[in-house]
Amino acid sequence: MATLADIGVAAALNILSAIIFFVAFAILRLQPFNDRVYFPKWYIKGLRSSPTHSGAFVSRFVNLDHQSYVRFLNWMPAALQMPEPELIEHAGLDSAVYLRIYLIGLKIFIPIAFLALTVLVPVNVTNSTLKLANVTYSDIDTLSISNIPLGSPRFSAHIVMAYVFTFWTCYVLLKEYEVVASMRLHFLSSERRRPDQFTVLVRNVPPDPDESISELVEHFFLVNHPDHYLTHQVVYNANKLASLVKEKEKAQNWLDYYELKYSRNQSRRPIMKTGFLGCWGEKVDAIDHQKSEIERLSKEIAEEREMVTNDSKYIMPVAFVSFKTRWGAAVCAQTQQSRNPTIWLTEWAPEPCDVYWQNLAIPYVSLTVRRLIIAVAFFFLTFFFMIPIAFVQSLANIEGIENSAPFLKPIIELKFIKSVIQGFLPGIALELFLIFLPAILMMMSKVEGFISLSSLERRAASGYYLFNFVNVFLGSIITGTAFEQLHTFVNQSANDIPKTIGVAIPMKATFFITYIMVDGWAGIAGEILRLKPLIIFHLKNFFLVKTEKDRDDAMDSGSLGFNTGEPQIQFYFLLGLVYAVVTPILLPFIIVFFALAYVVFRHQIINVYNQEYESAAAFWPAVHGRIVTALVISQLLLMGLLSTKQAAQSTPFLIVLPVLTIWFHRFCKGRYEPAFAKYPLQEAMMKDTLEKAREPNFNLKAYLQSAYIHPVFKASEDGDDDDLILKGEPEMVLVPTKRQSRRNTPLPSKISGGSSPSLPEVIQDPQQP
Repeated sequence: MATLADIGVAAALNILSAIIFFVAFAILRLQPFNDRVYFPKWYIKGLRSSPTHSGAFVSRFVNLDHQSYVRFLNWMPAALQMPEPELIEHAGLDSAVYLRIYLIGLKIFIPIAFLALTVLVPVNVTNSTLKLANVTYSDIDTLSISNIPLGSPRFSAHIVMAYVFTFWTCYVLLKEYEVVASMRLHFLSSERRRPDQFTVLVRNVPPDPDESISELVEHFFLVNHPDHYLTHQVVYNANKLASLVKEKEKAQNWLDYYELKYSRNQSRRPIMKTGFLGCWGEKVDAIDHQKSEIERLSKEIAEEREMVTNDSKYIMPVAFVSFKTRWGAAVCAQTQQSRNPTIWLTEWAPEPCDVYWQNLAIPYVSLTVRRLIIAVAFFFLTFFFMIPIAFVQSLANIEGIENSAPFLKPIIELKFIKSVIQGFLPGIALELFLIFLPAILMMMSKVEGFISLSSLERRAASGYYLFNFVNVFLGSIITGTAFEQLHTFVNQSANDIPKTIGVAIPMKATFFITYIMVDGWAGIAGEILRLKPLIIFHLKNFFLVKTEKDRDDAMDSGSLGFNTGEPQIQFYFLLGLVYAVVTPILLPFIIVFFALAYVVFRHQIINVYNQEYESAAAFWPAVHGRIVTALVISQLLLMGLLSTKQAAQSTPFLIVLPVLTIWFHRFCKGRYEPAFAKYPLQEAMMKDTLEKAREPNFNLKAYLQSAYIHPVFKASEDGDDDDLILKGEPEMVLVPTKRQSRRNTPLPSKISGGSSPSLPEVIQDPQQP
């Protein structure tokens, strides 16, 4: 069991690691040859040029200005200087609101930590319960609620603080929800024109024997939205074509590499093996082989493109429909289009760069089955992941290592080694096991069929948070193997589960402190160093770069990674709210994380990250909901813990807290969440009116007509894009249709149901008198 001395050693190691990372970053960022690694966003915006173009030869690669090394930490205040409105204009609302999550952590936990350390710690430490009980305990346990005797009236202080912490947290969340909702509406009203503001995604278009998908979509919207429909673009299943194009690009990169290698040494032609990863197989001339591969792929791409453009089976029952006004798009996106609620399903289209095109080819009817399968798979992933985590946890302590490797006992018992193992190893072990989890969850989200990168990341973030709660939090608190945990839960009533977990919570405070220092201190400091992008950039720069454009392509600006970053933040909210009353000494470690992460990520957002999409903070309701969930969990676990302390009479006082918290969440959901789910028609009309007055002659149809074409066609080298752009027809007052049934009967098509009304009074058969 880790002592204060062990925690001190771990803190010293992590602080030293963080300082090393910061110093290394401060030096590396000053070197001209690393400029594109640490300031890629400014290159993308065209506001920064390479410093290696001028000056002496040495100064092109090494910074010779000695004064700049004296000011090597000036990046920290510089990261805090940019005002939030300027930050929104520079990086987008998503990035600015993401940073506000860290600020919420500081707003919540700094006052809570002050009260907990000045009120609860003295109440806890002035007892001798653990000492008199003659049990094994650590110095940290004497600062926790574990040191309060059974049935003590001192528990009233913890109950009062639980109320204070809950009300303060809810107050901060309420104010922040109000501010972010206002920021979102202001951002949408002031944002420049974008295709997704005028476009709706239509799914589950019903089949019709008389009309193609494109004709059916056009006919439906001309009839039902006659004053606002503008144009549409059907969705093609181009997944195979996209994979061929990607394979060709890869072959082209290898060809460039081998040609560059040959140009540097023309005495020998480069050779490669044709087997898997070039490890085995026939040896061939690398340049000739890659040229033949590119030629083969070019032919396959041309054939596949011809099939996609001419075969109707490649057209999916999905379309992007654009309107003349934002008002028309808002009405369509937020209303039911047909009396049959399972067809003509409409939703706001993601912005073009946010569309995940592969999933648009998934049949809509299969989405429910896919999500059920993934839910079952996620359950087994979460459950069976407890086995390696429990195994690592058993080894990541003194007893476990001594039992597994008795010959190491003399070394392990050394004071410093023992402190390192107990204060450092558990957090490192857990971090290593979680390395591959984000990629697995993102893959599962893609299988579920979400159609935008932002929704994929939000879904993966939700899974990551649930996984952290079940495995990292509960799995670390409850001792034993995964199967023993399952047996415990199955054989006890639901009312006893909070008691079981509550008893173990104080005992695991030291483990979570070490985890916070490894992941939240050293890990965040390592984030700013960007070691992996640094290595990859220089490898590409050495082997592949021939022109300035190649050097730009070698840059990897990265992005926020909402699917990994946000669940990490939420885990710290959970730890802070759970341990605020139980073991307050953990709170300063969390505050350091929030402060450090805010500065680091603000710097990265300003200078490095280039977001792939802009969702206008659509993720905020999920962020708010998870913090409220953490608050309710902390209240339930506190009730379970107090019940084991013979303070069951306090339950009536504590049961009010989760009820009030859930009511608070429902109030916020009803009051502010519509701003994130719907677009007010008043705002849409206002923006349309202003834009029409400013640009009365703007050709919106030309602007929207090719916005939602699959990128694989936009990048076409053969100029075949025109085949895929909807060939617009002159606007008509009448609505022509190819349905034969419409010529002789006023009834709608049986297959498409009530997709559009019959128009016998508008379109009269010429054979009729």
